Amino acid sequence: MLSGKVIGIIGAGNMGEILIRGLIQSKKVNKADVLACDINQERLEYVSKTYGIKTAASGADLIKKASIVIIAVKPQNIDDLLEELSASSHEGHLFISIVAGVTAEKIANKMHHQSGVIRAMPNAPASVLAGITALYPGRNISQADLQRAISIFECVGGAVVIKNEALMDVVTGLSGSGPAFVFLVIESLSDAGVQLGISRKESSLLAAQTVYGAAKMLLETGKHPSELKDMVATPGGTTFAGLKMLEKGNFRSTIMDAVEAAAARSKELGTLINARKDQK
Repeated sequence: MLSGKVIGIIGAGNMGEILIRGLIQSKKVNKADVLACDINQERLEYVSKTYGIKTAASGADLIKKASIVIIAVKPQNIDDLLEELSASSHEGHLFISIVAGVTAEKIANKMHHQSGVIRAMPNAPASVLAGITALYPGRNISQADLQRAISIFECVGGAVVIKNEALMDVVTGLSGSGPAFVFLVIESLSDAGVQLGISRKESSLLAAQTVYGAAKMLLETGKHPSELKDMVATPGGTTFAGLKMLEKGNFRSTIMDAVEAAAARSKELGTLINARKDQK
């Protein structure tokens, strides 16, 4: 699917580097077919030396050599980059943007009218190759293009396709912000263990492995969370007593409210980002 394709990554920051590492470790592409550029020359040299990939002097230079272009810059830099790329884009390009809050339409409006655009939202666990990425297929996206994008992000975890771009804000609140919510749950579980006499090191390991194991169990069995919950919570047992306290503290609705608040903030920030220079 990716064989013979040159993949260019504009922005060699944290997520850009994660994708470079994932692509190379997966062996889906050759090092010679991965190209990167970044405004920070020191950062670019580090990535090139660490992963043995080629670099480009600029975004405009990169898209002359790459057919799949991953845009991984900060939102505040997107307008200048799109102006730079617009003159060199052509119908053979597939642009994949992981820029938070930037719509596929904003990017498509600056590119060749026959080039393809996909918007992607990966999350932090991609750094340990356990992320999940939501993909929205924008303009001119064939099934082959979509499969190529899926293949790229499977190198750092998994991928799901979202057909309605408006739901990308919900994705941000759920899987984008979600790891922070889970870290808070792990920290709380660990704190409880420490309070009750377990050492911090042991308590943290117990908490983290419990969350990891529960997630793995859910993914591998394919069972509904409520079914698995009932498997653990025997009637009148210890787990049922704990669940009762969580319900008393509105744990479920609080988590739902947190996702909703994060999604609303994502929409707010996205509106500001996409409004900039769109009239130019």
